[in-house]
Formats: sequence, structure tokens, C-alpha cells
Amino acid sequence: MARGFRQKIRQKNTENSGFGDNASGRFINKDGLPNVNKKGVNILNRFSWYHTMLDLSTFQFLSYLVIAYILVNLFFAFIYYIIGVEHLTGIDKSDPINEFIDVFFFSSQTFTTVGYGRIAPVGFMASLVATFEAFLGLLTFAIATGLFYGRFSRPRAYLKFSDIAVIAPFKEGSALMFRLAPYKNNSLTDADVIVSTAIEIIEESVPKTNFYTLKTQLSKINTLALNWTIVHKIDEESPFYGFSEDDFKNTNIEIIVHVRAFDEVFSNTVVQRSSYISKEIMYGAKFIPMYYPDKENLSTVLDLDKINDYQKAELPAFQEEQR
Repeated sequence: MARGFRQKIRQKNTENSGFGDNASGRFINKDGLPNVNKKGVNILNRFSWYHTMLDLSTFQFLSYLVIAYILVNLFFAFIYYIIGVEHLTGIDKSDPINEFIDVFFFSSQTFTTVGYGRIAPVGFMASLVATFEAFLGLLTFAIATGLFYGRFSRPRAYLKFSDIAVIAPFKEGSALMFRLAPYKNNSLTDADVIVSTAIEIIEESVPKTNFYTLKTQLSKINTLALNWTIVHKIDEESPFYGFSEDDFKNTNIEIIVHVRAFDEVFSNTVVQRSSYISKEIMYGAKFIPMYYPDKENLSTVLDLDKINDYQKAELPAFQEEQR
């Protein structure tokens, strides 16, 4: 931690990180969302349900829709059953199970406004419930259609980040490296990256987090077609200058990554974030190339399974810096 304290003196702490020096824990989760729990507002106002539904995985989204559909129809089927099956024509009254099954399917037909006609409501209460259910079904399917369209049409970066960052040999010194690659067939241009780091220091026996902007060897590329290895050289201008392997292991460090690119299909800017903490930084390692020419030497193969592949590498001998 002593070396972490000296870095604060060597390099100016940045103030535009968006996080305070008293924040704790991981700042950015691996999925790119801030690791922040909000209080002081009720749960109905704390979440944007539209954003939540858009951010769900496809399996979760479809599962919630199916479960909600079944629960709604069970609810209305129970109401019809309480009103009495005699108020529904065409019900199989051979036993209670068949009655409830018929009522459930009548509810699903009413909710979707299909209405095959074999079963029909009789009387005021059954007709009132069926009318309300049909109205609710129209609203629900309108919302579901909007969510499907929003999920389908929303532009995304579709970038895959390496699970680890490495401290690798670089130009007679060392550098912090991690890499990313597009994993779908979207076309991204004018991609740029902003990398910052949070380092916990001890100041007057009190833990404090300082934020620093990390200079990268290449901060912008014209086309993001293959993998992109982000390189931050550890020199006198780096907050990691003088860090040993033990320093990287024993200091609370987080590398925060912000990538922005232009999606040509949507004509829109897409953004994706990720982060690396101390235990995800491999000291004395270098990445193995993940793309190569095909057998006919006519195109390039980008092997995304190799994005985390690395091998051990010798770093230049560390010499204690004189203050």
C-alpha cells in the first residue's frame, strides 16, 4: 500500500470519474452496470421497468412473459370458477378438473381476443369479467409488442472483453493489457476507448480511493473488425510505476473501461463498459494471438474462444525507485 500512496504524489488524481473517494466495493460490474444500490425512494420509483425488461437476457425475458401469461389466466380462471361454471356455456361438467381446464382455456382465448365460440359467458358478472379481461389483454399485448420491438431494434456494441488483464513485457518495460472483440456481425467504426483506474490508498490511517486516467498506446481505431488489445505502458507517467507483483495483489485496484463506437447499420453510437479488479490482473503474462488466416489464406479467422488465452512471460527486473 506504501507504493500506492507514492503514486498519489506522482500523478494528479482525476476528478471526473463519476465516483467519490469514499465509494467502496467494485465500481463497475463485469456487465458494465454501476455497482450502486440506491436508497431513499420506494421500489416502484427505484427501477425503470422498461429498461429492466430490455436488459434481461432472451431466456429471462421469454420466461417472464410465459409465467406472467399463465398466472394471469389462472387468476381469471379462478374468478370465473368462483362466479360459477353455470354462467359459461359449453363447459365440460363431467368433473371439477375438466371444468377448471375449460375455464382456463376460455380465459386464455378471451385474454388473447381469439374467442373460438365454444364457450361463452352468460349473465352480467361473467360478461363483465370477460370484457375487462379482453381489454387487459389488448393493453398487455401492446406492451409486449413494444418490448419485443425495443429489444430487437436497440443498437448494441456486442463486444466481448477478456476475463483478465495482464501485466506483460512491452518495449523494454511492461504494460497493462486487456483485449476485446466484436462477437456478432455488426459493423463498428470510429471506436475509441477511455481507461481509468481506482486505487485505494491509506491517507492518515484512513482508506481512500483515488482515480487516475490511464494513457493508452492507441485510444482510437477506424474499424473494429478483429480483436483490439488495449495497452497502457507502465512508465513514469503511470500510476502503476514502481508496482511489484505483490503491490498488484495486495492493493485494491479496479481498471474501468469505457468503449464507444459507431454502428453503421443503426447510424448510432453504441457504448459498452467493463472493469477488472486486482484478482483479475495476471502479473507476468501475455496474450496469445486469437486470429489467423484460414486454410486457403483468403480470409482471417477470429477465434473468440481464445480471447482469454495467455502464457507466462518474464518481466524486466524491478528496481526500487529512489524517492
